[in-house]
Amino acid sequence: MVTTRTTSGKRGALTVDSQPQDSDHIDGLKPSDHCAVVGYRGNDPGFGILLTALKTLQHRGQESAGIATFSNSTINVRKGMGLVAEVFNDRYTDSYLTGNVGIGHTRYSTAGTKSMENAGPFLVTNSLGHIAISHNGEITNADPLREEMMKLGLTFLTTSDTEVLLMELARDITNYGVAGGIKMAMDRLKGSYAVTLMINDRLFAIRDPLGIRPLVLGKSDAGYIVASETCALDILGARKIRDIKPGEAVEITDSGPQVLFQKPSPRTAHCMFEYVYFARPDSVIDNVEVFKSRINLGHHLAREYPVEADVVIPVPDSGRAQALGYSQESGIPYSEGLIKNRFSDRTFIMPTQEARKKAVALKLNTIKSEIEGKRVILVDDSIVRGNTMKHIVSLLRSSGAAEVHVRIGSPPIVAPCYFGVDMKTKDQFVATGRTIEEIREEIGADSLGYVSITGLVESIGKPENSLCLGCLTGMYPTQVPSQAKTVRQKELESFTE
Repeated sequence: MVTTRTTSGKRGALTVDSQPQDSDHIDGLKPSDHCAVVGYRGNDPGFGILLTALKTLQHRGQESAGIATFSNSTINVRKGMGLVAEVFNDRYTDSYLTGNVGIGHTRYSTAGTKSMENAGPFLVTNSLGHIAISHNGEITNADPLREEMMKLGLTFLTTSDTEVLLMELARDITNYGVAGGIKMAMDRLKGSYAVTLMINDRLFAIRDPLGIRPLVLGKSDAGYIVASETCALDILGARKIRDIKPGEAVEITDSGPQVLFQKPSPRTAHCMFEYVYFARPDSVIDNVEVFKSRINLGHHLAREYPVEADVVIPVPDSGRAQALGYSQESGIPYSEGLIKNRFSDRTFIMPTQEARKKAVALKLNTIKSEIEGKRVILVDDSIVRGNTMKHIVSLLRSSGAAEVHVRIGSPPIVAPCYFGVDMKTKDQFVATGRTIEEIREEIGADSLGYVSITGLVESIGKPENSLCLGCLTGMYPTQVPSQAKTVRQKELESFTE
């Protein structure tokens, strides 16, 4: 018997589709990553370790959270809507989720709806026993795979691509064994996936052949930990062993990691937004320190778009490192001119201009002495719709800024993401069909500069063909829906013209 316990958390279930981004006018309208995954195997009880890891990775998903552990020949799951601390807020959980093997998950939906049914980890029972999965990424061919399996008589309980991933793995592992089944599933699955998987009391880590989403393995005195980012290892006092390699399937045993296989791939496609925005700055993603890459972005911005000004101010918290880098390169002083209220409630779609102004006033305020009468360089990591930046520019002007020059630490976003980011339609992007000058006019800035793709690539420090730049170029590293083209298709077209 598989026992599952769920809790609603304080926020309740949402049933709207996630393709348009939430319009929180300071934190919202930003690209949001699909989720965080963790896994643990060791000598100590796993619940506390998994809980600490999930709290550390809360920035990757705030919609739902869950933990699954194995004990007494079964997998117990507890999950719910809300933040990690809201879902796991009673003493019952500690005694319920016993066992020294487990996985955890936080979610921000990109495929499927925002509801309890789509919260992870996911669980299925078959002839092998109990199988549970946590997944970061997005399966681009989930719909045809779901239809195929339904024709074979399989039943799906959710709209999530993670359930498709789990069902594909479960049936292939049943038919071909663990290593053969995972390899077979990887041949069929397209898109991005960083996975922690439990088959009864066995723990596995799996990463897609392009390595789009991060996954790292570490060891502490308590045991072995798999996590989306190294910051979780640091907080747990674990040392990093290594990144799970693209295309690799690894079993985490009591004696350490055992590689089942590594599926070859002609290239990698690490998501550039991990370095620009998603990951915590204290994390190291595929051997690149995130904070350093953001400082580098600021240096490139200052060289590419210099301007005479009095002060460099970040949009908190996302623009801080880039603004610091801009200040270092330009010699223009850095200051904290915007203060964010960290304890205000989330705001959703605001129907009127007056409501939007009130949302900004609640979320963000200025330090007028750092702004009044000054030429301000305002630095952030990205612009998606432009609403947020427009409101912040207006706020600076109302506080007396003489000039507002906006600098952005990523190139313009012009195309949807199909690999685990909630940017699905072109009409979300202020850069679609607009020139830089038109965007500048839209947000009300005196000048606007985006870092170049060359500057982005050099800032990260990896070769351009090792990164996924699909949302910047419209060229994707693997199969995506309908009209979009892969990098390889573009290359072939150029070759034959």
